[in-house]
Parts: sequence; C-alpha cells; structure tokens
Amino acid sequence: MRSVNFFIFSISALLIALLLQQANGEAFGETKRLIDKVNKNGPYVGVVIPNLFEMNPLLNYPEYTPSRLIIDFGGRRFRFGSVGKKQVILVMTGLGMLNSGVTTQLLLSLFDIEGVVHYGIAGNANPSLNIGDVVIPQYWAHSALWSWQRYGNGQDDALPLEDNGDYTRDVGYLNIRNYSTDSESDNFLNNIWYQPEEIFPVDGTPEERQHVFWVPVEKHYFNLAKTLESLTLEGCLNATTCLSTPPKVTTVERGTSASIYLDNAAYRSFIYDKFNISPVEMESAAVALISYQQRVPFIVIRALSDLAGGGEQSNEADTFITLAANNSVKAAVEFIKLLSSPERIASSIRI
Repeated sequence: MRSVNFFIFSISALLIALLLQQANGEAFGETKRLIDKVNKNGPYVGVVIPNLFEMNPLLNYPEYTPSRLIIDFGGRRFRFGSVGKKQVILVMTGLGMLNSGVTTQLLLSLFDIEGVVHYGIAGNANPSLNIGDVVIPQYWAHSALWSWQRYGNGQDDALPLEDNGDYTRDVGYLNIRNYSTDSESDNFLNNIWYQPEEIFPVDGTPEERQHVFWVPVEKHYFNLAKTLESLTLEGCLNATTCLSTPPKVTTVERGTSASIYLDNAAYRSFIYDKFNISPVEMESAAVALISYQQRVPFIVIRALSDLAGGGEQSNEADTFITLAANNSVKAAVEFIKLLSSPERIASSIRI
C-alpha cells in the first residue's frame, strides 16, 4: 500500500508540474502576443521612473492619458499611455543601480522605444543651485566602481591588473587621509580610484569590451532640454512653506549615481570640486549606461530635494520630496511634448 501511495503521489506531482509549465507557457504566449501587437503601433517614448512617489504625480497629471493596456513582465509593470500626442510606456524601476539597469534593459529589449526619459529627485552637490531646481546634466557617471588601493601605495603606484587594462588611474582618486579629523595622522583606508564602466555596445563586437566613465546625453535631446529653462516651477508646499529662492530649470555639465544615499558634507564637496557634479542620486547612470550601449537617445531630468549633507540642519528631503517630485514630473512632461509626435496614440490600441 505504501508503494502504491508513493506511486500516486509521484504521478500527481508530475501532472501538477506539467500543468504549471503549460500554464506558464500560455501566460508567456499571451504576453508575447500583446508585446508584438503594441510594437506594431510603435515607436514609444520610454519613461523610466525610480519610485512610486515619483510615478504617482505623473499618473495623476492632467496631460497624461492612460491606456487600459498594462503588461507585467519580469517583475516590472509597463503602463501604456500618451503625453500630449506622444505615445509613452511608463515603468518603475525601484531603488538603486541594479534595479534601474535591469528595468531599462527590459524596456529596450521588449518594446519599440525611440527614446528614454528618466526623471525623479536628487541630492544637490552644486552650491550655486537650490532645492526645488530641476537640473538636466549633459554627462552621467557611475561613481561607485572603485579600485581601493592598499595602504602604503600611492598615486605613482600601479593598481592591481592595471597592466591588463582592467583598472586605470586616469579618472582620479579620493585620498581618505585628507578627510581625517587629525591632519597629522595617517589613514589605513588610503586611496579610492574611480573606474570607468566596461560596456558592450549593440553596434560593437560581443565580448570585446569598451570603457566609459562620462556617458553623454544625446545632443538633440540635450539641446531640446535647454528650451525648458523658462519653465515655471512650484515654489511652495502650502500657504506657509515656500522655498526662499524661486526654483528654475537649468542644464548642467555633470551628474552622478551610486547605490548610496549621500548625506555627507565632506563627500558632497569633494565630488563637486573634483568632478563638477550637480545632482547626486542612485539610478540615472544605470539608465544612461544601458541606453548608451543600446544606442537609444536618453535624457535625465532630476529635481533637487536636498543638499546631500551640505545643509546646516537635518536632510531637507523629508520636507521637500513632494515638491521636488512634482517639479521633475512637470519638466519631464514638457520635454516629452517637445519631441516630434506621430499620429498613432497608445490609447487607441485595440486589444
């Protein structure tokens, strides 16, 4: 009897597994059918958004028209709609470089995307800018790919694997000793050398790496973004809480990302003085790196929510996160409206 029960259990388990496999195959087949169908109505502008508090203002924005079509794939939700006469696909990434890179690659691999607009909030490393300002950098870098040098070696000493082309001293380094509270003492943490990313562009040779540290925004997109500098932004949270300086949209030279929340005055000053960084945040460089490798135009629009540790009081994002998110949405919508518009609208797609 025990052997019969075991036989029945084994057959049942096998049938369940086969049924689940068939169900998953059918589900993927339906998703693939939808993807193929919407791509026939493309191209779309991909709107890549870090978090819900940055996406919700767009979902409720008067000039965003949602479609009834939503496609869930790979743990991501792709929302179809239009901004003005421009077809868009919205997708939320989640926090950090890994999430934003994976999401952007899925977007570009699955759908017919003509360009990527990425927006959200950021910390501010530039002392000439203010909370509430919207900044649009020309270049982006991932500033947390390092070669951490051993104690005792200095700027004239080669890094491990440098001769192989794996690491370089070309970008620059942070001497941690310079930030010791005791200027007379040494520091075992020594130097951190910033490294460029290895990239594999779609028009390159697979497995033959290239390197890039500063990823450039596509020239046409950047020039279009300059026309947003006359845009009027929100300056008040409510009747009693307003910014001391009216916020503005401005193009800047450089921004940086790392999966690190920066709230430190010393490092804020360092990256501004060393690299002329304005916005600092956690996703944009990944969006830039993926778009650049896939040769898809992109723009990053970030509203400054805090001073990245440079303020006299506690971090300002607790107060101004909503205002900054709203300003980033407004600038992103106005940018999308500047793009040339085909006649087809996502809301007209019949499923």
